[in-house]
Amino acid sequence: MASFSTTATVDDPRITLGDGEILPPVLAGGGDDRSDPGKPDYATRLRRARLGLLVALTPILMLFVSFTSAYIVRQGLPTLDPQTNLLVKDWISVKLPTLLLVNTFVLLLSSLGMELARRQFRGEAVPASGSAEPRVSSSEQNKMPWLAMTLVLGLLFLFGQWTAWRQLAAAGFYVSSTPSSSFVYLLTGTHAVHLMGGILALFVASIAVLFRRALSTRSIVIDVTAWYWHFMAGLWVYILCLLEFAR
Repeated sequence: MASFSTTATVDDPRITLGDGEILPPVLAGGGDDRSDPGKPDYATRLRRARLGLLVALTPILMLFVSFTSAYIVRQGLPTLDPQTNLLVKDWISVKLPTLLLVNTFVLLLSSLGMELARRQFRGEAVPASGSAEPRVSSSEQNKMPWLAMTLVLGLLFLFGQWTAWRQLAAAGFYVSSTPSSSFVYLLTGTHAVHLMGGILALFVASIAVLFRRALSTRSIVIDVTAWYWHFMAGLWVYILCLLEFAR
């Protein structure tokens, strides 16, 4: 039995728009980053970085929540006097140094500078995210040193905290003097340790700027650092209010 088959071949498949116009071929991959189609775009990278920061801030928040609970509960707990064998209250309110108010102003001012730095670099990174990114932004050309100002003010805040601790010691309030003084050093000291992490992040952001990393990378690093810094500033205001009013 004979069979017949028809074979059709297309040597050059094209889609035309009419009048001889041909659409360009579609390349594999996609994305907003034209230089690297497989790389996430700026908005995706920024969202992931903020999510990672939120996860990192959660245990810090829980730590200070536990400190707050212990601080409030300990105020009402009596202790046994070994001389009289009676339960007495040993909670003595600590008079906070006035310098802490100055330190608060310094930290809030540094938070403002950090926010200005964040907005400055974000304003450059968003328009450049869909095209080739310039190595030098207009923010660098304008030479507005918000990042450097934040770093200096952060170091000044830590120095002010150390000076305030020395004033407490001169007034007779040491770490183990009374339960209240122990909590003052615990809360302020733990905050200072976490703020040092923010100082380290500021150094990393400054290095990224000095070495002219990609503009989107610099913007993301500064954005995450800024939100961490704002968290530290708000946390300090909370600690100061707790020590001042919850007596």
